Amino acid sequence: MSVEVLPATGRWDDFAAFMVPRKPGGGGCVCMSYRDARLAMPERIAYMHAECSTEPGPGVLVYVDGAVAGWCSVAPKDTYRRLMNSRTIPHLDGERGPWSIVCFVVRAGYRKRGLMHDLLDGAVEHARASGATVVEGYPVETAEKVDQISGYVGTVRLFEAHGFSRVQPTEAHSGGSRRWILRRELQ
Repeated sequence: MSVEVLPATGRWDDFAAFMVPRKPGGGGCVCMSYRDARLAMPERIAYMHAECSTEPGPGVLVYVDGAVAGWCSVAPKDTYRRLMNSRTIPHLDGERGPWSIVCFVVRAGYRKRGLMHDLLDGAVEHARASGATVVEGYPVETAEKVDQISGYVGTVRLFEAHGFSRVQPTEAHSGGSRRWILRRELQ
């Protein structure tokens, strides 16, 4: 199995293949929940289409044997409106311009292959290549297996396995479990 993680820039069709609803009037976040959830579906699609056309782009895609298999949203924190205005996830030392990893999506048929590990490594490298000096995530802490819906933010265990350190707990929860701010220095 060959695995490759690439920036979403210039790869709109691959992003849209599984992140944009196929049915007219269909729902979904189109990875806009943290960016601007106030937008209606056509505006969400247009926004992400534009993001996939510019540098640094909205995140990274993972490919397995050439087929798009998943997505990770990683971008400068100040591009995520919901994070900047959050009452449950504190905003720490914004002058450093942190990048944020806010979600993971692995397509059905590709799950349970460890692709979240590949996506996280790819997200970190994309942030580094784009000039980031620090990247942070807001994963859930759980001793048990986390369900697919609650696990979209990743787990503390996943982030720690990739060199992230706990900074502080948040008031945010996913699936009833507390979320943490974890950071990794990129210097």
